[in-house]
Amino acid sequence: MLDFTKKFSVRSAFGEALCEAARENKDIVVLDADLACSTQTKLFAKEFPDRFFDVGIAEQDMIATAAGLASEGKIPFAASFAVFATGRTYDQIRNSVCYPKFNVKIVGTHGGVTVGEDGASHEALEDIGLMRGLPNMTVIVPADCTECREAVKFAADYKGPVYIRVPRGNLPNIFDENYKFDSKANVLKQGKDLTVFTNGETLCEVIRSGEILKDKGIDIEIVNVPVVKPLDKETVLMSAKKTGLVVTVENHSVINGLGSAICETLSENLPLKVLRIGVNDVFGQSGKSSELLDFYGLTAEKIAEKIENFKGNNND
Repeated sequence: MLDFTKKFSVRSAFGEALCEAARENKDIVVLDADLACSTQTKLFAKEFPDRFFDVGIAEQDMIATAAGLASEGKIPFAASFAVFATGRTYDQIRNSVCYPKFNVKIVGTHGGVTVGEDGASHEALEDIGLMRGLPNMTVIVPADCTECREAVKFAADYKGPVYIRVPRGNLPNIFDENYKFDSKANVLKQGKDLTVFTNGETLCEVIRSGEILKDKGIDIEIVNVPVVKPLDKETVLMSAKKTGLVVTVENHSVINGLGSAICETLSENLPLKVLRIGVNDVFGQSGKSSELLDFYGLTAEKIAEKIENFKGNNND
């Protein structure tokens, strides 16, 4: 049984993982856009000051500089808030990173509505969609500290562009020290009534919703999908075929995120009914992260209610 009362900073895990990777590989460098305290790249800056570059509030320059460093054999990790790291820099990512397939790692922290009080201007609800639409880009959404550390290790070793989305808030530990990141989706809980595909912050909410639904006689299969692109189609199709009904849950717009990726795969291979739970084509707003999760229907209780209704409306 997971302990949902104890939560840990995924951003700190990201900063620590950068330092661990850099101790083993001298080619790793880090760039930030005047947000080192928020992104936790300050940990890297303290240990490796000669390999850290704060470009100031100039995110486009950060990506262009990262591309230049990659062209000379360095492995740059460029970090900022997700809304700035992907939206403000889209042209540079497209033409200077993905088109030449440079070995640049982009890390967007503070994704989704859980940015909270900073409001709509800072809540990236389309970053995964922007990145998954780019050729050559790998998109990763870790769900806890362990998965984040493993994702950083994977990105450091992988040759090519990578986008990693890191949440602002703290999360419970879902995976232990034996967890190995292999870019595949993984079935965390077997079930027979329907499959729920999720990742990132909403994974813990889905796990809790599974406990609520169990008491109502609904047995859900839970599949963690940390890599949105390239999608592990084999696992997706295997689980969907088994249960016959699919739900996707994400702290992102329902347009062009995980839900869209799942629907695209199913429509071409195994057409099924799909319920997408996420932010329904609107901007976020200011508020406490817990209040916003509830408002947008992303708490365990709201997820369970939506799944129960969906299951009830699609009984054989």
